[in-house]
Amino acid sequence: MGLKIIVLAKQVPDTRNVGQDAMKSDGTVNRAALPAIFNPEDLHALEQALVIKDAHPGTTVEIVTMGPPRAAEIIREAMYRGADGGYLLTDRAFAGSDTLATSYTISLAIKKLMPFDLLLSGRQAIDGDTAQVGPQVADKVGIPQITYAEEIVSVTPKDITVKRRLERGYEVVKATLPTLVTVHSSAVECRSRNSKLTMKYKHAKTVSELQEAAMDYEGMMKTRPYLQITEWTADDLNPDSQSLGLLGSPTKVKNIENVVFKAKETVDLDTSEKDIDFLMRELIANHIIG
Repeated sequence: MGLKIIVLAKQVPDTRNVGQDAMKSDGTVNRAALPAIFNPEDLHALEQALVIKDAHPGTTVEIVTMGPPRAAEIIREAMYRGADGGYLLTDRAFAGSDTLATSYTISLAIKKLMPFDLLLSGRQAIDGDTAQVGPQVADKVGIPQITYAEEIVSVTPKDITVKRRLERGYEVVKATLPTLVTVHSSAVECRSRNSKLTMKYKHAKTVSELQEAAMDYEGMMKTRPYLQITEWTADDLNPDSQSLGLLGSPTKVKNIENVVFKAKETVDLDTSEKDIDFLMRELIANHIIG
């Protein structure tokens, strides 16, 4: 008997290319100014889900992501690697959410998808580095949680055994299902796209994307329902509007400061004993070593 696995994933700005326009005046991320990528640790979580799917016939893997309409791209990326489909939570009411508002919105979607066996997510997203959303979702849904997972050792219809990465080693823990597991960056990397799956799902879209492209989405959904990426707005989740977006986010950015590192001076050294001695004295004098 297969398992129903849900992977929480996020499309994030590529923080390797942060510039002066990376933040808006209200303290939120200016996502339009940065390239968007699949959050790295969420890819690690996806791989753990796909490993379980490979080992347990009948298992389904679905993605849940929250973001602007373009975030549907990471659902397609997951489908190219072996996921079965996904749900995009998108609405202007969700904009500006901190971890509390984000976890609240996602938890409503997860409750709507019950019952399920396993909830997986990356340990944290590179645009916030809080590692809070996964555990907060587990708390709001009312299920156990295991964090910092490096490997899912085994899983049965009743329980899961996980190897956790710790600062000075690891530990093996066991929990009953359903549970949430956040996956550490030390877990195995996600597999590459599968060429056959890429060809099969390259036209998978949300209704909004199909409408924007002026495509016959009703005909497509009837003839090829596997290409449908489900899109949910706030109205579909029946939320408390006071808990959404900026309104439901107690975390506020007080100030933003761009820090630019500049070299004051440079010194050219060679491999002579004199230059090596000079370098060592400088490193010791500046308390870099010693």
